[in-house]
Formats: sequence, structure tokens, C-alpha cells
Amino acid sequence: MDLYDKINELYDKRRKVELGGGDRRIAKQHEKGKLTARERIDLLLDEESFTEIQGFVEHRFDEPGLEKGEAPGEGVVTGYGTIQGRKVFLFAQDFTVYGGALGEMHAKKIAYVMDLAVKTKAPFIGLNDSGGARIQEGVLSLDGYGHVFYRNAVYSGVIPQISVILGPCAGGAVYSPAITDFVFMVEKTSQMFITGPKVIETVTGEGISSEELGGADVHSSKSGNAHFTAPSEQEVLEGVRELLSYLPSGQGEAPPYREPVEQEDDLNDLLDDVPVDPSKPYDVRKVIDQVMDQDSFLEVHRKFAKNAVVGFARLNGYSIGIVANQPKVMAGGLDINSSDKISRFIRFCDSFEIPIVTFEDVTGFLPGVQQEHGGIIRHGAKILYAYSEATVPKITVITRKAYGGAYVALNSKSIGADLVFAWPNAEIAVMGPHGAANVIFAKEIAEADHPDTVRAEKIDLYREKFANPYIAAANGMVDDVIDPRDTRKRLKNSFEMLRNKAEERPKKKHGNIPL
Repeated sequence: MDLYDKINELYDKRRKVELGGGDRRIAKQHEKGKLTARERIDLLLDEESFTEIQGFVEHRFDEPGLEKGEAPGEGVVTGYGTIQGRKVFLFAQDFTVYGGALGEMHAKKIAYVMDLAVKTKAPFIGLNDSGGARIQEGVLSLDGYGHVFYRNAVYSGVIPQISVILGPCAGGAVYSPAITDFVFMVEKTSQMFITGPKVIETVTGEGISSEELGGADVHSSKSGNAHFTAPSEQEVLEGVRELLSYLPSGQGEAPPYREPVEQEDDLNDLLDDVPVDPSKPYDVRKVIDQVMDQDSFLEVHRKFAKNAVVGFARLNGYSIGIVANQPKVMAGGLDINSSDKISRFIRFCDSFEIPIVTFEDVTGFLPGVQQEHGGIIRHGAKILYAYSEATVPKITVITRKAYGGAYVALNSKSIGADLVFAWPNAEIAVMGPHGAANVIFAKEIAEADHPDTVRAEKIDLYREKFANPYIAAANGMVDDVIDPRDTRKRLKNSFEMLRNKAEERPKKKHGNIPL
């Protein structure tokens, strides 16, 4: 056999690996409306940029049902390529080979490219489509999961990690996506759950479908496990490309700069979008869209904990993290879920040096027995911890209300805000004027001939004396009271001033966030 024969043999072996489970199983994958691992990679990455690594790896088991040579590529495609010209590493589980089940060598392939991603400071993306652990390999499969989980945890905050759920993801397999920074799911196709519907029915007697138990809608709106969803694989993968455009390749590096579209800095429409009456709702996204660069806001967790809005935008071409109360849902009050949503997002931004602006319009933490018993104290404390811990540039804009402990928690000066601005209609106080007047002037109101008239007078008096922004400004808790129309201009100027901010925290192994 000469060299040409050897080369031909190489290409034959490579074609076998690239074919995965074969034409019949590929056809079955397509019948389910799902793409193959390699088709997904082609859609995600820049054209012809993918380089495969360890394509010839094989399992080491030789048990019934798992004979040698039956798992081309070990059921997972690994390698690297580019997205918008920037390097990324990835794996794509191949459902046509043993249902994408993870075994020892499958896991080793994933772990190897994760290590390379960290060594070369590049984001890591997991395209998940797997039936779970490869049962035939027993404990070796479980050990393989452990090696992946360990890297997810240790590499957290070092490089961005993104999980894309493109089919089933069950049992121990769900923990890797849960540790990563962002999770994408395809509607009606993807599912995540620890215990499947059949086991649940056997153990508890509850009947439920896979979609109802762990579909994209459930995880994006109820559990909060998924950050983004879309109707098709193509749209989900395009969403991954968009998200990466806001993120740096790794810790210590700057996110991509994008030349901003020319737009006015004077925001005249803002006065019409935000009612002066603090009890009237409005959509805070209108404020974000006007203040940030045109069409640049990418909301994260849009369907989960809708009383808070978080996401990425650009300001003068630079990536910015946005945290905002949503007055049209629960009056913008903070509850357990929104506390988790906000604090997790803050910690991601701080990990990757993305500045944070907070648009504050908050009544307080949500009252109620369910919230108290559910641990609102512990969950709300996460926001305080996350802002206090963060050393990135942090600016707060108080648009209307800032009451009580929620005022303190949402990036006040006392917990490390670099700058706090307030609009002239802002109310900053221990509680709202209505509640405060009823407490402070309870006796006068009760003894008055016309209590409603006296109550209204006392509410106005409290608002004038205590709840206006100038009291906070006089005490240095607000750096400036600004014309709402100047918000974009002031934020651009302030973040430019803070661009080289350097701030240290006491040296320690790590803190103990109230999880």
C-alpha cells in the first residue's frame, strides 16, 4: 500500500466519521424537524471556519450493544471556528450516534476543547442534544459528566460559556447548562428535566408530558433556567451569534466595539413616555431604547420575572449591562425571582468587565407571606451582595420611585455606585408618601373633621419635605439632579470618565453569597 492508498484510507475514515449514525438516522433526525450536529455547526459559525478536533476518538468499551466501531466520533463533534471573525470553541452532540449519549471518551472530547478555550481565551458553546448518560458504560459515564461539570464551574468568569438545548437534556446532563452563563432553547423541540415524565408518574402518580414538564416555555417563564428561546434552531443559533457580539472573548478583554448610528442625545420624547404620577405604569424598555444606541438592546430572561428587565445594550458603541425595574408589572417591586435574575446578571457583567447602568423605579420588596416564607430576605440580599462585590463602572438613574431597602439594594451610593443621578420628579424615601403620611400623621388624620383632606395635605407635605431628590442630593447620596432629556448625554460622559476605573476589594479566597 503506497502513500496515496493511505491518503484515500484517511478520507474514507473521515467520511465515515462525518456521516455519524448514517443516512437512515440522519433522515430520522430531519423528520423530527431537527438538524444534525454538523448542520448546526455550519449555521452557527462563519462560513467554512470550522476545524474539527479529535474526530477519530473511539470508546474503549466492548460490551453487548457497544461493540467497537459503532460510534463514529463518539457521538459528539468538537472543534473551533469563528463567529463574526472571533474565535470560539464548541461541541455538538450527535443524536444519530447512540442518541448523543455521553460516555467516557465523549466527555473527554468535550473536556479537551474546554481546556483549549481557556488556554486561548475564547468563548465556549455547547450544542446539547442527548439522551443522557451511556448506560452501557456505567460509572464511567457519570465520571465523564463530572469532568465537564468541574470545568464549567472552574472556568466560570474566565470565558463566556453558552449552552444551546436542541433536543432532550435529562438527568445529570442538565447540570452543565445550569452552570453556564446563558441557556438557549428551541420552542416545542427542547426539553430539560432531572427526572422524566415516566419516572415522575411512577413515583408520584402525576401525569405530565415532556413539554409541560421541561419545555422551553416552562424554563423561560417559570423556572428561569432558560434565558432565550426561539421557534427554530436557525433562529436560536442566530441568537447565540447576536449575544456574543456584546461579550468579550474572555476575562480581562474588552467586548467588541460597534460604530454607533448617528442619533440625537436630547431625548425630548422621554417626557411623554414616563408619567410624572408615580402610581401610573409605563414600559421601561421605552426609556432603555431611547437612552441607549439605536436598536441595540438585547433583553435577557425576557419571559422570566417580568417585574425586572435586564440585558445588554450599547452606549456610544460600547457594551453596557442594563438593570431596570419594570413599573408595568407589579409596580416594579422586587420579589424572589427578580432578585435572582438581577443578581446573577450583575455578577456576569462584573466577571467580564461590562459596565452596568441601573434604571430605578421601585416601590420596594414585595410584601406577603409567600414571599417571606420563600426567603425574600435571602434572595433580596443577593442583589445587595452582587452590587457591593462588583467593581465595574456602576451608574444609577432614579427615574421616579426609590423606596426603602430596595433603594439601598439597587446600586445606591452606600453600596458602591460610582454615580447616582435622579430626575427632578424622583421620590427617594424610606417609604412612599402615602404610607409614610399614614404612619407619621396617624393621630392628626384620625382626629380631623375631614380626614381625607388632612391625609392629602400630609402626603403633599411629606413629598415636599422628604421624598424629593434634593434632600438626597444635599446629603451626597445623589450626585446630580438632571433633566430627563439629558440622560443619554450624561451617561455617555460619565462612562467615558469611568472607562479606566480601577477598584480593589480585600484579598480573600472568595465571599459567601447568600445562595
